[in-house]
Amino acid sequence: MKKIAFYQLLILLILATIFTTSAAPFKMHKTKLAKPKKVTLDIQDRRHKLLVDGQPFYINGAGLEFGDIATLAKYGGNSFRTWSTENGKQSAKEVLDEAYKNGLLVTMGIEVARERHGFDYNDEIAVNAQYERIKREIIALKEHPSLMIWSIGNELNLSYTNPGVWDAVNEISKMIHQVDPNHLTTTTLAGITQREVQLIKDRASDLDILSIQMYGELSNLPHLVRDCGWEGPYMVTEWGATGHWEVPTTSWGAPIEENSTIKAKNYLERFKAGIASDKTQCLGSYVFLWGQKQERTPTWYGVFLADGKETESVDVMHYIWTGKWPENRSPQIHSLILDQKVADDNIILTANTAYAAYVSASDLDGDYLTYHWEILYESTDLKDGGDLESKPSAIEVKVIKKNNQSLEFISPAKSGNYRIFVYVYDGQNHAATANIPFQVK
Repeated sequence: MKKIAFYQLLILLILATIFTTSAAPFKMHKTKLAKPKKVTLDIQDRRHKLLVDGQPFYINGAGLEFGDIATLAKYGGNSFRTWSTENGKQSAKEVLDEAYKNGLLVTMGIEVARERHGFDYNDEIAVNAQYERIKREIIALKEHPSLMIWSIGNELNLSYTNPGVWDAVNEISKMIHQVDPNHLTTTTLAGITQREVQLIKDRASDLDILSIQMYGELSNLPHLVRDCGWEGPYMVTEWGATGHWEVPTTSWGAPIEENSTIKAKNYLERFKAGIASDKTQCLGSYVFLWGQKQERTPTWYGVFLADGKETESVDVMHYIWTGKWPENRSPQIHSLILDQKVADDNIILTANTAYAAYVSASDLDGDYLTYHWEILYESTDLKDGGDLESKPSAIEVKVIKKNNQSLEFISPAKSGNYRIFVYVYDGQNHAATANIPFQVK
């Protein structure tokens, strides 16, 4: 019995030694994975570069709050930006963990109060409370290996009057550099003007990078940056479809949205002219939006639809990031007419009357196309700066005849402003979209 007990003890000791020895390399590997990236800037021959652990890193990214992180990586993106550390669905840690899982780096947004929402930058108590709250957020996340840049606030120059906001941004940036020496800081501007550039230089000089958000005018951005006197590095942290404030409107003030094919064409042209062309100061960009949101319409800014289907703009980003088009392309819209008119014709319909809409679409791969039609009230929940809007209600109308590309229907009985939408599907998780605003009298 004693002999058996001795051998049992010997076996336990051997097993313990094996597990202890094998666990050590795993523990070291885990520690290595958790090491934060060292992010720096470099300039050679007047060309600014972003370096991650000493290696050049050009940002091929997207704005992504609730979007598909895995698809972004699959299609060639290497980074994404957020707008805050708490998006209401996932914690910042969860977002960063998913980025790490997919090999992406993150420009992490920090929520900074806006004057247009009632915040007073002359209120020292409120400013200090915000500073302390942000400091806690930085300390909690600064060691994450997918963190790259801190973005202090979003479009703080939109509808503001108090330049003291830039003093607060500068203090936050200085604090970040003190507690987190591994990562850079930026703030995002809605557009760019000489006045804002000078204020940033005078009051927020601790920032490492300037970030600019621009849509219809993106092609002119490299010239605007120089004309406004910014000599340092910059990123484009939002760009994409022509803004709802930049397009023609109907006689009753409804903005006319471009269809998904025109948007995709503009994405490619604007990227080439406004981002890729600047080899000296631009560090890369984040296209808006890798997901879907309601902003004036449910299709305006997202490169995906609410059901997750991809539009032609996703194809374009795949091409920009990889140099290759996807194997299967999205459908294309050629035209949409209502009552034999286009959106620019200020279409006014008579209530309870029969009308027809027709869409012309095609598919480069020859996929069989299906069509879905929808009529919504014109949105009245209108916000600025991307603030949350609610989607307007759909209208049930009597359909006289529906034949894929055409729809004959009875117009709404109630006077008011509406939009008719068409969605074209290829059966391969792709879609094309177009809409026309119209009025009923």
